[in-house]
Amino acid sequence: MRIIKHYYSLVAGLPELILEQNKLQFSPGEFKEYLHEEIDGKDLELVKVLYLPHDNFNLLNLLQKSEEPFNDMGNYSHDLLEEEKKEPSQLPQYMQKFIINYLNETTLDENMSWENQLTGLFYDYITSLKNDFLDKWFEFERNVKNVMAGLMARKYDHPLEGELIGHEAITESIRKSHARDFGLANDFPEVEKLLHIFDKENLLEREKDIDQLKWQYIDELNTFNYFTIEVILGYVIKLNMVNRWMQLDEETGREMFNKLLEELRNSFEFQKEFDINGRKR
Repeated sequence: MRIIKHYYSLVAGLPELILEQNKLQFSPGEFKEYLHEEIDGKDLELVKVLYLPHDNFNLLNLLQKSEEPFNDMGNYSHDLLEEEKKEPSQLPQYMQKFIINYLNETTLDENMSWENQLTGLFYDYITSLKNDFLDKWFEFERNVKNVMAGLMARKYDHPLEGELIGHEAITESIRKSHARDFGLANDFPEVEKLLHIFDKENLLEREKDIDQLKWQYIDELNTFNYFTIEVILGYVIKLNMVNRWMQLDEETGREMFNKLLEELRNSFEFQKEFDINGRKR
């Protein structure tokens, strides 16, 4: 039986967040360090899970010898990951499995990118943790990604092989259904909102609306949570969203936009060109 610990002072002292704000009292990195001082045991391990996507990013880049800068928001240092990629022993089991598969060129799905394979292993790992908040949050995030991938594939007549992550009922519906909403009205009601978001030509507006949808979902998950670790987990996710958008000045936004276009061209043979405002050139 899980013993629920309450963080009255910590939660009560958290500054209010809104997605559109332009100033933070502390950075995500500073908050991460603060939480390491205020939280321990199993609850701290749950907090660390939210930073594993940064570790996934770093690990994949090191294995592929990418020139992408190292992301310091992860749990593991550059030196540790360099050692682990040679002979893994200290990383979570899903990361160790991925390293072995990568080095042996053993793919989980020959049509799936290494990035999607790692993400799939990560989602499986989340399920094994048996934490209701994290399980529902990452399931929601995966469903959103899969729905958007399904809509993109449908619009540009691109096969879905290797694009969807997981084999759950919702994922299979996206993979097989020809219905406008993939037949998900009952199982994943947020699909209707995603359909409206997808209709927007401006890719940055799409990203913002998706984050707004995720923000609302976090609030729903924590409706009846008070001063528990789940409230802190939700705050960490929101803080990272706010920080991401605060850094999107015009130049950064253009870089992000161009990266999205490049991904579309590579994955879906996307031929149209747009400017930063989403208009055709």
